[in-house]
Amino acid sequence: MDDLALARGLASRDEAAFHQLVDQQTGAVFRTCYRVLGSVDEAEDAVQETFVLAYRALGSYRGDGPPGAWLARIAVRESWRRSRSRTREASRMAPLDDAVEATMPDATDVVRTVLAAEERADVRRAVAELPDPYREVVSMRFLADRSVADIALVAGRPEATTKTQLYRGLARLRTLLEEAS
Repeated sequence: MDDLALARGLASRDEAAFHQLVDQQTGAVFRTCYRVLGSVDEAEDAVQETFVLAYRALGSYRGDGPPGAWLARIAVRESWRRSRSRTREASRMAPLDDAVEATMPDATDVVRTVLAAEERADVRRAVAELPDPYREVVSMRFLADRSVADIALVAGRPEATTKTQLYRGLARLRTLLEEAS
């Protein structure tokens, strides 16, 4: 089933079309959620919730954009919602005891892996600080790998507006990352 037939099926609330959407998009939705959340377990939970939300929203799906982009928008929003919730929860947790030290093997690969993970976490935190619509556009473009045209179509905005929001969002993101370092 091509995107157009799938979109028509989804717009008419066809369950077979929804099952096909799940089959086609589970991997992409997982990658999107994982890129935002940085945890396999949390990403898996977000994927499940994304499909539940998508199923409930079938009645509002207009069918005028790629189904994958529509689903990516739901996944991005759900992932950021979970990320904010997790941040609030973490701030309520007691700090670790100073006597507890993490021991790590003295290996260059481990250091590189840790530094790369910290850098990804810094980028996720900075994207989370972006105001809407910048956070949504930047997330959909780089975390969900959607084109500007897809984002514009799903968001119901002109493509030029979406490009401007992406440009401004990236400029703000750059500033946030420079301030953090």
